[in-house]
Amino acid sequence: MIDVQADAAHNRMVVTFVAEPALAVDAAMAGATVATERIDLRHHRGEHPRMGATDVVPFVPFADLPMSVCIDLAHDFGARLWKELHVPVYYYGEAARRVERRELEKVRRGGFEELFTHITDADRVPDEGPPELNPSAGATAVGARIPLIAYNVNLKTSDLQVAKDIAKTIRASSGGLPNVKALGFELADRGLVQVSMNLTDYRVTNIWKVFSAIRDEAKRRGVEVEASEIVGTIPLDAAVGVIKDAVVEPAFRMDQILEKRVWAAE
Repeated sequence: MIDVQADAAHNRMVVTFVAEPALAVDAAMAGATVATERIDLRHHRGEHPRMGATDVVPFVPFADLPMSVCIDLAHDFGARLWKELHVPVYYYGEAARRVERRELEKVRRGGFEELFTHITDADRVPDEGPPELNPSAGATAVGARIPLIAYNVNLKTSDLQVAKDIAKTIRASSGGLPNVKALGFELADRGLVQVSMNLTDYRVTNIWKVFSAIRDEAKRRGVEVEASEIVGTIPLDAAVGVIKDAVVEPAFRMDQILEKRVWAAE
């Protein structure tokens, strides 16, 4: 286990672990079993979209592991999740069995409540299990993908429309920044609003580009940025990309990082 983050406003927990392929599915099943036992979506509310107690399980290649292995792991896990816990599964990303399900937001649209009434529709039938939600645990999206960066920017305003407008401006689906998915959320307990994002390919659009765009859009609306946050972990290469843009040093290389040079020498 390398990282755990939980947020009260989102009412969501993100758990990151690294495992040998032979152990990864068992580890994910252990977590899903606890979530299925303890979380009842009929009584669960939060700002973040969700359709399952175990909402999303992505298998991500690490080091030199090929994506094909992660696809196999995703399918093994999905089959077990249905067979052992009776939670229907939708495959997304590289593990998708339908082209239209590659994007997570299309799989999860409307969340638990909408899926409850539409799971029998031809385009909402699960990839594993019959067209019927687990009554309390819902359904789970299982995928394989490259590392994703979950990144949020908090704004010094309680006007939710500001966050929603900025999210619409910057997200790829609205003609904004490529490989950026964004929503506007309210952080009522803090009197703030948030632009919550997934950067699905940090090599194309990195954290600095997104932050700069949001800061400029907020300034145009007379709003300041309160702070930003990275949810979970990021690849070192992503941090290098931020340095390149933030200090305008496009020639900056990974091997200019001290620790990398020392480790390589050892």
